[in-house]
Amino acid sequence: MSVDGNMSVNMGMDSDMDTSMETGRDGEAGADDRSAGVTDSPAGRLQTLFEGHRLTPTQRRIAHSMVRRAADVPFLSSVELAELAGVSQPSVTRFAVALGFDGYPALRKHLREVTPAEPAADTGSYNEYQQAVEAEIENLRHLASVLADPRPVERAGRLLAASRPLPVLGLRAAASQAYGFAYFAAKVHPDVRLLHEGGTMVHDRIDSAVRAGATTLLCFALPRHPREVVDTLAYAKEAGLTVVTVADSAFAPVAKVSDLLLPAAVGTGLAFDTACAPMLLGRVLLEAMCDGLPQAQARLEEFDARAAARGLFVE
Repeated sequence: MSVDGNMSVNMGMDSDMDTSMETGRDGEAGADDRSAGVTDSPAGRLQTLFEGHRLTPTQRRIAHSMVRRAADVPFLSSVELAELAGVSQPSVTRFAVALGFDGYPALRKHLREVTPAEPAADTGSYNEYQQAVEAEIENLRHLASVLADPRPVERAGRLLAASRPLPVLGLRAAASQAYGFAYFAAKVHPDVRLLHEGGTMVHDRIDSAVRAGATTLLCFALPRHPREVVDTLAYAKEAGLTVVTVADSAFAPVAKVSDLLLPAAVGTGLAFDTACAPMLLGRVLLEAMCDGLPQAQARLEEFDARAAARGLFVE
């Protein structure tokens, strides 16, 4: 059944660092679930390497930067990695030691062994715009490998479907992602509340949603990550909401205040980041949510009938 976005319903480590796709409180899945399906890409292998280690905020920042540039990291010096992450060179050395290596050279040697250089596409004739597209294609491939284990997304869909109302948060760069999700979700979910403006009112709106019966909050979090998003998610958790977050990396700053984190990388080759993978993951979440809403198909059919009667769309 199509609507104006051609959506169909046919889908049947510790407290300081959520390095996984899933850290839910009900214990549905463990480390094996989190790593399944993500180890066959450079970013996935890096995430597997970091899991189980207690990292400081600075070290999480390094890990986050490494995941975003997974293909390049085995060939970066410690100084280059420090510049990439915006930290000091000694911090990179301490990070390597925290992972169990003698120093950064040993870590880099390990990365070169487990992440061998893959044959690269012939991009010599590509201009910068084409290179940005190729980078997004790679992000989508990585997302496909993550979705090889559908259980985290399916669990997220059940949580979203069961929350009445369903608050959807996205500030600054992520506002458009939240708006797009909320726009389509409102066609099948009885009560979706978009939170796309920050300030002191956002806490009031979370309180209102909780009083109305909300159990889950969905957040889209993209770089650069506003401090206000982290603070808002912490507030939502304190209010008793389960926080499901779509972020650019399992090591994003919002990981520590998320119960279930679903990663989708952004492109960084242009002046402003591109977010094709997070947008697609949002649509996948919509599909999973529809599976948890018995009336979803009927609501879509009702919408199509009303739209046709009103002449809403130009064919």
